[in-house]
Amino acid sequence: MSAPVNTSKQDMVYSRLARRLRANGLTRFKDYLELLEENNADEWEEFTNSLTTNLTAFFREEHHFPLLAAHIKTRKRGQQIELWCSASSTGEEPYSIAITMMEAFGTLTPPVHILATDLDTNVLAKAQQGVYPMERLEKMSGDRIKRFFLKGTGKHAGMARVRKELRDMITFRQLNLLDASWPIRGPFDAIFCRNVMIYFDKPTQYQILQKFVPLLAHDGLMLAGHSESFHHATDLFKLRSKTVYELAQKSRAQHG
Repeated sequence: MSAPVNTSKQDMVYSRLARRLRANGLTRFKDYLELLEENNADEWEEFTNSLTTNLTAFFREEHHFPLLAAHIKTRKRGQQIELWCSASSTGEEPYSIAITMMEAFGTLTPPVHILATDLDTNVLAKAQQGVYPMERLEKMSGDRIKRFFLKGTGKHAGMARVRKELRDMITFRQLNLLDASWPIRGPFDAIFCRNVMIYFDKPTQYQILQKFVPLLAHDGLMLAGHSESFHHATDLFKLRSKTVYELAQKSRAQHG
């Protein structure tokens, strides 16, 4: 028996790709497929970007951030902290991590480096700019906004930009989690992979989780989204608290 068709996802794909047909002056999907098969690098990038979903917010799933701060405070004084946000979207998540680290260390220059990756080059460009409408900050306290954002004036009124110190903590890079290998070295003290696995089937999720294992510090944290569970990968990760995982076999983590 064939699997049921998800018409809502079909409609979404149709709508997003129809825009690319119009942008290229095409009327048939067959012609667009031929364009892609010509290995048009620019259009492949636009094709990929058009199909990615970028739903994010500052301090989304807020319970993770004090937990991260408490975890990092167990590290030795002066130790360099390495964190990875594996689906950074337009930057709200990695900047939330950076703010958490600055608050935890009580300084704008904590010994922390954050790698922020995403498949979509458009959202990465926005993330690097770090400029947001003020309404995107409305769930944050006024004090936090004052400390970590610069409000725009004149033609930039209604916008805010993250402080340079926040941007300096983060390296933004394109990465496809489905690639056979990742040009990344650990170990990371924590990896955020939230609201990403829901887009993959279980075998694909397992393959991705396998690649996370050697990149996570032996006592590192893996943070998942509220609707995600790694119960099918208990040989790789075990639940530590709500949507927070640790390595099932800590000796498997590789350092260096």
